Amino acid sequence: MSQISAALGLRSGGGRLHEWLRGVPPPNWTRRPNAKDDLRLQAVALREAGLSYREIRERIPVSKSSLSLWLRDIPVSEEHREAIRQRGLESFVTRAETNRALGARRRADTQEVARAQVPDVAESELFVAGVVAYWAEGVKNKPWRSGEGVRFMNSDPAMIRLFLAWARLIGVSDDRLVFRVQIHESGDVAAAVRFWADVVGVPCDAVRTTLKRHNPKTVRKNTADDYHGCLCVYVRRSADLNLSIAGWFEGIAEGAVRIMGGDTVAEQRSGVV
Repeated sequence: MSQISAALGLRSGGGRLHEWLRGVPPPNWTRRPNAKDDLRLQAVALREAGLSYREIRERIPVSKSSLSLWLRDIPVSEEHREAIRQRGLESFVTRAETNRALGARRRADTQEVARAQVPDVAESELFVAGVVAYWAEGVKNKPWRSGEGVRFMNSDPAMIRLFLAWARLIGVSDDRLVFRVQIHESGDVAAAVRFWADVVGVPCDAVRTTLKRHNPKTVRKNTADDYHGCLCVYVRRSADLNLSIAGWFEGIAEGAVRIMGGDTVAEQRSGVV
């Protein structure tokens, strides 16, 4: 503007010049360089090559709002749109698989740290663990059904092994143990028998089976190759043992109450404080 005024000999014609030049863009050489011009040119080239905003931002450190401003007038062909959509789906699947793998690794690490915190188990600890496990999963006497023998059923091999170790600890001989697999008739019965026979260390012919009738209306999720049904362990001549387990559990529970500083049921009944 000052150069034009000097060339025309205008001393105070700034207002007049503004009026004359209204709507006339200044030449490019008069514009100050923009620090993001190079980034904008890169973004335009990548968009024309068919990249999505997310893919461009992975290559260029710029905000999405800037991209939207720079690229809003850049046409994207239908072929490029479909390619962007396919890459987005593939990226989603890859991220999901990565997240699942990371989650599995984190869970495994957490479990391994916790397992290492229990390097050895004393007999007293096994006794308590077995009593509590049976009270949670085993068959118990009811007011309307007394005289029950000891029966323990579970689908977790570790729980079965714990129960057997506990049973031997309290003096249950192997000849008193009876094993029976309970499995849906749609499952692989022979494979389940082999699996549980290996878990408990007996021949396959020592494991009996009970088939559960398959209901087509029921949507079951335990249908994979690792479905082996449940193993029920019976202890012969064990009605008195079942009563003892009830007493042991009551003693353990009352001991826990004492640790917490409360009064046991027995103390409340007798009035002892």
